[in-house]
Amino acid sequence: MSDSAEFLSERLPPYARSMGMRIEGLLDGSPLLAMDFSDRAMGRPGFLHGGAIAGMLEIAAIMALHAELGEEDAKVRIKPVNISVEYLRGGVTVETFARGEVIRAGRRIANVRAEAWQADRDKPLASCWMNFLIKPKG
Repeated sequence: MSDSAEFLSERLPPYARSMGMRIEGLLDGSPLLAMDFSDRAMGRPGFLHGGAIAGMLEIAAIMALHAELGEEDAKVRIKPVNISVEYLRGGVTVETFARGEVIRAGRRIANVRAEAWQADRDKPLASCWMNFLIKPKG
């Protein structure tokens, strides 16, 4: 795992850790989030709960923004403004991956897109758009 991926792993919030999410490394410059299937993420029998998928997308977006901000990240607070999740197919009982991509990070607002998939990245389970407010600390 690269140094930046290790640094971001330390920034995973308690929710992500409790769900078994981890950063596997970087994919195309953004953190790759992985989560093994477990009963805590089960919805209807044999499928991931939609909330677990949405939570993973949110964490992937947040980690992508932290990575994008780099050294500036220590000087600002990010606050989610909204999220729009699109469910595309049911997630089954295998490992799930997610990756966020910062579309634009200005001085005050950031727009991030995230996707989640399982065996095939070309067949996403769900995707989301998130907008963040970026505020100086202090």
